[in-house]
Amino acid sequence: TGSTRGRYKHMSKKKVLITGASGFVGYHLIEEALKANLEVYAAVRPGSEVSHLSEFKINYVNLNYGDVQQLKASLEEQQYNYIIHAAGTTKAKTEADYNRVNADYTRNLAIAALESNINLEKSVFGSSLAALGPLKDLSSKIQDNSPPHPVTNYGASKMLAEQYLSELKTLPLVIIRPTAVYGPREKDLFILFNSINKGLEPHIGRFTQQLSFVYVKDLVKVIVRALTIPVVHQPYNISGGLGYDRYALASYTKKALNRKTFKFHLPVALVGLLASTMDFIYANSKNTPTLNKEKMAELTAINWACSINKANADLDYSPEYNLEQGVMQTIKWYKLKNWL
Repeated sequence: TGSTRGRYKHMSKKKVLITGASGFVGYHLIEEALKANLEVYAAVRPGSEVSHLSEFKINYVNLNYGDVQQLKASLEEQQYNYIIHAAGTTKAKTEADYNRVNADYTRNLAIAALESNINLEKSVFGSSLAALGPLKDLSSKIQDNSPPHPVTNYGASKMLAEQYLSELKTLPLVIIRPTAVYGPREKDLFILFNSINKGLEPHIGRFTQQLSFVYVKDLVKVIVRALTIPVVHQPYNISGGLGYDRYALASYTKKALNRKTFKFHLPVALVGLLASTMDFIYANSKNTPTLNKEKMAELTAINWACSINKANADLDYSPEYNLEQGVMQTIKWYKLKNWL
């Protein structure tokens, strides 16, 4: 292999731009892209916390998503082969804020990519299953082409982004729509893990639910793989492949933590009132509470199970982790890092 190594040394690596790089999924995307021997350019906002990325050999860029001309200049300067657009907001104050960050900025980056003089081989947009919204009964699964019925401004803003992108016919684009993503570094589902670790297991209402999850390492693998598969202008729903009842996540968490809990059901109306109160308290803060009216619509939805058959066929996607295995790995990491 010595001679082979010498021969390939002078071939330049392909460059990938990863937006939202300082976030939870961003971290794992960087790790996976480096494994795929790509040269990684991490787009981070000025002032973002990036100390956790110091272990990686990557380049940092700062993009002005509000300005197509500046985006073009930035893309041309680095000559990217691939773009993974994972930046977005899951917590905003208003519909307009969601639309600006999740839809308008996505469109600006895509237009800049099309208009700039770069040899772009593939662009992957990180959308969300929330763009389609949940199903109202348990009789079927959400398909890649299910009619969209988002139940939150967040979901609607992701669908708007998809609609904008669908108008750019010549963009070599793939859309990935993950369901609830969990894994090391995740902070929202972590609240439940933390609560169970303290012996409390809250549930909202008592209605039947079917939920889906995807372990972050399965998600980033399929995103990075999509860069080199010659399919374009297709959306793919991504989950761990299985549907789970409302108690599964807590059950696997208790097993991983070896904890017994006080399990209780809060009336939906009460949690709804609490969510509205939180929205009111935070009305003039720049922060958004984890429990809010937006989140309630997702937490109380009946069916979030989705089919991954198309991703399996086109992108060779077969998840390696079921929920039990993924939760085990996640808890191990939280303990190692003293989060729990």
